[in-house]
Formats: sequence, structure tokens, C-alpha cells
Amino acid sequence: MIKRFPLFHSIMNTVYLDNSATTPLCEAAKQAIREAMECYGNPSSLHPEGARAHAVLEQARRDFAATLGLRGTLAPGQVIFTASGTESDQLALCGTAYAKPRRRGGRIITTDSEHAAVRKTLDALEKEGFEVVRVPTRGGVLDLDFYEKALNDRTFLVSMMTVNNETGALYDIGTAFSMAKAKNPDIVTHTDAVQGYLKCRLIPKALSADLITVSGHKIHAPKGVGALAVSADALRRRDLIPVLLGGGQESGFRSGTENVLGISAFAAAAKEGFAELGARIERMRMLREEAEKMLSALPVRINRPAGERAPHILNVTLPDIRSETMLHELSKSGICISSGSACSSHAQTPSAALTAFGLTREEIESSIRISFSHLNTLEEVALLAASMGKAIERLVKIHH
Repeated sequence: MIKRFPLFHSIMNTVYLDNSATTPLCEAAKQAIREAMECYGNPSSLHPEGARAHAVLEQARRDFAATLGLRGTLAPGQVIFTASGTESDQLALCGTAYAKPRRRGGRIITTDSEHAAVRKTLDALEKEGFEVVRVPTRGGVLDLDFYEKALNDRTFLVSMMTVNNETGALYDIGTAFSMAKAKNPDIVTHTDAVQGYLKCRLIPKALSADLITVSGHKIHAPKGVGALAVSADALRRRDLIPVLLGGGQESGFRSGTENVLGISAFAAAAKEGFAELGARIERMRMLREEAEKMLSALPVRINRPAGERAPHILNVTLPDIRSETMLHELSKSGICISSGSACSSHAQTPSAALTAFGLTREEIESSIRISFSHLNTLEEVALLAASMGKAIERLVKIHH
């Protein structure tokens, strides 16, 4: 049974349908913060208050690890807490690229539709002399023939997102990573799972994933906390080195005093989300499917991925109406959606993900993203559809 909590409100009632940008805090996360506020010691200190904070931190580590199927005694470095999904991505990519001198100038394979945290990091590595090959994902499907040809003896890293944050496409990284391991077991496999974690079932061994990036604020935990899960094989091979140096916290992989409040809340939200995962997935899928039915009556195009898709993301192209215009219209009714990734909302260039998906620049500028959580209701979906219909009718008249 899914617990139901009220969404946060502004002066007017808010219909929040931008859950891929961030999510409201769940009660479990809030309670964890309240409890952790009483635990003020530094986890690295040797006195009783430090030991108390360290115990809270390690329990959170175990609770989070269990959501990825990592149970029992964790190896040092198997779960690294960071300040964000972006930092986890940078640690995974740069920490792998710089780990061994022989990797300099080697090949990294990724997709043409990654989140900016991965895309821009790999752009920087490319300028340093690493070779970066980008696999096409037109229609939201990995071109595995292109990918198979790209795998060669110089490939040392494959980084592919689990779920595209703008289209909801669920990439077949399990097959891609297995192909890499068949080519060379020492190839490091990384997935940015920020949009897939606790939205889809995610087991590192089943995916052949060495490194998994996740972020707290996408799962009803606070902003400012993330994690990188590292396979035992990657630790054994010493595939990763730190990129943030200092006091040697997080088993030496991520220096800086740990955010005990944020990490505690992250683990609490993850534990609750994992326990309710099946019901949450079904609810989000039902809401998305109902939204598709209602919106299909409007003069819009639903950008459905050609392959598998995550349950919570719906991308829609409007009829000759800029997405920002629709966002402002819906905001008047207290409805919150997005024109794409919140992290790229101020970018001047067209969305790389939607370009890769096959949309033209004009279509991209008229596309919106609706993203659900288990907290949303059918009434909210109906209000969205009705409000969009009225806005389209009015705006198209003005346009013509």
C-alpha cells in the first residue's frame, strides 16, 4: 500500500507535474532529518558524538545499498556519498579516465543524448585527448549495431544513461554492458541512473554495471546529496581514483565532511521507495497512460519512445506554440510542468536529447515534459488536459 501525503502548496493549490526536475520531500526523509539534527558530531571524530554520527552514516549506507541489491558487508568504497548526481557522474567518468596512465587517449563510448553532467564532462575529456564515440539513440533506442562496431581494444569505459530525462526512453544498457564485458571484462561500465532509480527496477549485477549514479532529490529526498555505487570488481581492479582531494572521507574516494542530515534523509526516502517500488511504478504508469489518452484528444503529438520506456515521463510537442508560452499559461492555473531538463532550462542550444530523438529545432522549442510521481492523482491529470486544451485553443487563435 502506497502512503499518500499532500503535495506542497503555494497560495493557490499546486498541481506539481515536474517530478523529473525535483520531488517534494517525503515524510520519511523529513523524520530522518529531524532525528539526524540531534546527531551533531563529525563522523570522522573519535569521541562519542563522532561515533554516533558515524553509526548513523553507516546505517544509511547499508539502507541505501540494499535498494540496489547490495546486502551483507559492504567493501570500503562500494557506496560513495556525494553532493549530487552531477558530482557522482564526474567522479565516475574522470575517476575512471585518470585512474591508470594507459587509459590516456583511450576510447570512451557514450550516447548522443546524455544529461549535461555526463555530456559536458566527456566533452572536456575529449579536449584532453581521450576519444569519445557517441552511439545514436534515434527514437529513444540504442543503435546496438553502431555500438558493437565501436567497441574495440582501446575501449576502457562505456557510460550510458538508464532513462532519458526528457523523453523517458529506457535504454537497453543491460545488453550494451554485457556486450562490453564480452569484448573485454576490464571495460568499466557506468550508468547515470538518476531518472531510473526507484522508477524502474535496477540491479547492478543484472545490468553488468560497475558504476551507478543516483541523486536524492529525484526520489523525495533533499537536494544536495547523491551517491555512486561501485562494483566489487571495479574496486578490486582499482578502476577508480578520487577527483576531490582532502581529508580522505568516503574511503578516500570523496573528501569533505559528510552531509549526515542529507544522507540520512536520502537513505530513508530510498528505503521507503524501494519497499513500495512495484506499486509506485504501476501508479506512475497508470497516470502517464491516462494523460496520453486525455491529451490525444488535443492537437498535440506525443513523443513516444520506439522501445521500452520509464513509467513517469511524457514528452509532448505542441502545435506552433512555444513551450515557454504554455508553461506560463499553465502556471496561471497552478500547474507545474517543464520544457525539458531543469538543469538545461537556460541553455541557448536545442536539447541534445530531443535532437537525438529525431525532433527538429522548431519541434523542440514547442515540446514540454510532464513527469509524474506516485503522489499525483487522476484529478490532476484531468485538470492538466483541460487547461492545456483551453490554452491551445486561445493561443492558436492569437497566433493566427
